[in-house]
Formats: sequence, structure tokens, C-alpha cells
Amino acid sequence: MTRVLSGAVLIAIAVAVVWFAPAAIFFAVAEALLLLAFVEYARLAGACGLPIPTIAAGTVTLLASIGVTSTRWVGDVLAGTAIALDAILMSAVVLLAALTLVSWRGDRDALGRASAAIFPALYLGLPIGAMVSLRALRGREVLFLLLLTVMVSDTAQYYTGRAFGRRLLAPAISPKKTIEGAIGGLVFGAAILMIVGAWWLPLMPLALRGLLGVALVALGIGGDLFESMLKRSAGVKDSSTLIPGHGGVLDRIDALLFAAPIYYVVLKYV
Repeated sequence: MTRVLSGAVLIAIAVAVVWFAPAAIFFAVAEALLLLAFVEYARLAGACGLPIPTIAAGTVTLLASIGVTSTRWVGDVLAGTAIALDAILMSAVVLLAALTLVSWRGDRDALGRASAAIFPALYLGLPIGAMVSLRALRGREVLFLLLLTVMVSDTAQYYTGRAFGRRLLAPAISPKKTIEGAIGGLVFGAAILMIVGAWWLPLMPLALRGLLGVALVALGIGGDLFESMLKRSAGVKDSSTLIPGHGGVLDRIDALLFAAPIYYVVLKYV
């Protein structure tokens, strides 16, 4: 019951923020979620024996997110810094790698420490920045369509997996995910994007909507498994206990982190 109630509250909040919030509030909420997800990631990295410079890595992760969105939705507020932001990001990435020199003690983990420090900017910052930018560039409906596709896919995976699941999809990572569940998620998730996209992506051909739907669901499944791999490596069940019955922020957005970048690229350039 706790899981159902907290899930209903999460959906209501997500719909309210995506659909009704002004751009500035939406951006603030997205960056707050990014910070929470980063804190959870930092804990996972530490549990894996790869501690990262939290303040520096967190700052770079926020800059990566802002870098995707700064030139469009905020207009004059951040546009003046957009030119310098790329240089700041590149310098910050080098700085993060250099900071591992301070904490390294001669073990065979130097590359792992440096990679763990730089990775959240790519894994967390860019996808969340892409979602903020999508809402600004294409409207709330387009972003909501991405969320709806992933949510329907997740639900379909769960119920088709329970009803028909026999073969495990990735037993070393997730003992509950099945191939049958993944197929159900692909079918229903792609169907939602194809059908609802007729209204919210009217200029995109049906075949392309279908291909995009399959790609988003497949990437979402990959994102879910990737985060499960991080948790198993860290020896924890959930990324945190922030959300009753659902774990942490990373546990809720893991599929979106893999799906959002390709959605952004296709809608902006294809």
C-alpha cells in the first residue's frame, strides 16, 4: 500500500510540474532532482571504493545540465554566460581528473576514481538538461510524451513479466526482469508514442514514431539495468530511502537518463 500511495503522489507531482509549472520553477525542480540524484550517485561511488570530490563533481554536473538549457529558456538571464560555459566545463572536467591526484594512495584504482568523478556530468547532467531544453524548445506535451512512454513501458514490463515471464533478461544484474516483460514493455511503450504522438508529434511520420518508441523503451530498459548494476556493485538494494516503497531519485529516473538524450537528438536534429 505504501508503494502504491507514494507512486500515485509521485505521478501527480510529475504531471503537475511538467504540465503547469512556469519555466523557472520547472528548471529549479529539475536541478533539485539532479542534486539529489548526484548525492545518491556519490554514495554509490563511495560504496564501490571510488570516492569522488563531491563539491567539485556536483558543480560540474550542474554546469553540464545548465549548459544544455542556458541559451534557450532563460533568455537574457544566462545567455550572457553561455559562450563561456563550454570553456568552464572543459576546464572543470580536467580539474576533476586532477583532483584525484590528491586522494590517490597508490592503489590500482586511479582510472576508476577519475572516471567516477567525471561520469555524473554525462550520466546525470546532460540528460536532465536535455529534458529541460525539450520542454522549452518543443513544449510541455513533447516532454510529457517521453515520460508517458517510459511510465507505460515500466508498467507493461511489470505486468507482462508477472503474467508471462519465464526467461530472465539479465540474471546477474536483475533477477526479476524477464525477456517476456521487456517485449511487453517494447510493444506498449512504442504503441503509446505512436498513438499519442499523432497529436503531440504530428509532423513525425508514423514509422519514425514507432522506431523512436522502440528505441526509447530499449534505452529505458538499459538505463534501469545500468542503475541496478551500480547498486549491485555497491551492495545496496536502493539508491536511497528518500521515497517510501520506491527507493531514491535515481531509482525513479534511471530509465529516463538513457532515453532522454536520444529523444532530444531526434527531435532537435531529425
